[in-house]
Amino acid sequence: MARSCPSTGWRVIFNPSFPYRLLHMTVAAFLSSALFVGASAAWHLLRGNQSPAIRKMFSMALWMTLLVAPVQALIGDMHGLNTLKHQPAKIAAIEGHWENPPGEPTPLLLFGWPDMDQQRTRYGLEIPALGSLILTHSLDKQVPALKEFAPEERPNSTVVFWSFRLMAGLGMLMLLLGVLALWLRRGDRLYHSRPFLRFALWMGPSGLIAILAGWVTTEVGRQPWVVYGVQRTADAVSAHGDLHMSVSLLTFIVVYSAVFGVGYSYMLRLIRKGPQEMLPATTGTPARPLSAATEGYLQKESR
Repeated sequence: MARSCPSTGWRVIFNPSFPYRLLHMTVAAFLSSALFVGASAAWHLLRGNQSPAIRKMFSMALWMTLLVAPVQALIGDMHGLNTLKHQPAKIAAIEGHWENPPGEPTPLLLFGWPDMDQQRTRYGLEIPALGSLILTHSLDKQVPALKEFAPEERPNSTVVFWSFRLMAGLGMLMLLLGVLALWLRRGDRLYHSRPFLRFALWMGPSGLIAILAGWVTTEVGRQPWVVYGVQRTADAVSAHGDLHMSVSLLTFIVVYSAVFGVGYSYMLRLIRKGPQEMLPATTGTPARPLSAATEGYLQKESR
C-alpha cells in the first residue's frame, strides 16, 4: 500500500495560502470580538443603561468594526487571488459558473442554485463582467468554470456557493454597521437610535457565523483533495469500523457541547452584569477569571 509522507514539515505549514489564511483569521477574530462587545453594550443601552462605561464600550467596539471590516475585505480579496492561482476548482465552485461566454469576461453570479446533477445553475442573477473584474482585476481574463474540471474533481458548488455568500454578505453588513455608526455620531444619536441599537445587537453573533461559513467554504471547496492535487480524501480516511467512529463522534459532540454550554452561560452572565463600579479591594485572593462572574453580587450585598 502506498504511503503519502511530506518531505518537510515547514512546507506543510508555510504553504502558499498560509500568510493569507493567517491574516484573514486573525482579523476575523478581532472583528468578531468587536461585534460581540458592541452587541453586549447595545443590549444595555436598549434597557436604558446610559452609563459612561457602557457608552465607551459601544463606541470603541464600533470604531474597531469601522476600521477592521475594510481591512478584512482587502485581505479577502488577496486571499481570493491566491486561491484562484492554487485552487482554481474551488473558485469555480464558489462562483457557480459552468461555462464561460466565448470571448467575454466572466459575469458575477449574485444568487442562484448550482445543480451538480444537471451541471447548471438555476435561477441565476448575474452582473456582466464583474466576476472577471473582482477575481482577476481585469476585463480581459476569464475565471475558470466548473466544466473545465473533470466531474470527479469538482467541489460541491451548491454548498460553497452559499456558504461563501453568507460569509461575504455578513461582511457587508459589518461594514454597513461601522459606516452607520460613524454617521450617527453626529448629534449624539449613536446611543439613542433604537433601530441602530437593535441592528448592533443582532450583529453580535455575525462574526462567529461568518467564520464558520468561511471554514465550510475552505474545507468543502478543496474536496475531493486532502492534499490538493496529490492525495484524495477517500484515500486518506481511517479504516476504523462504524462503532469506533460513532463513539468518537459522540464523544466529540458531548465534550464540545459541554464546553460550549459552560462558556456560553458564563459570557451571558457577564453581559447581564455589565461594567461594575470599582470598589476597594477586600481581603482574600481574587480567583480570576471566575470571580468576575460573581463579584457583582458581592458588591451589591456590601452596599
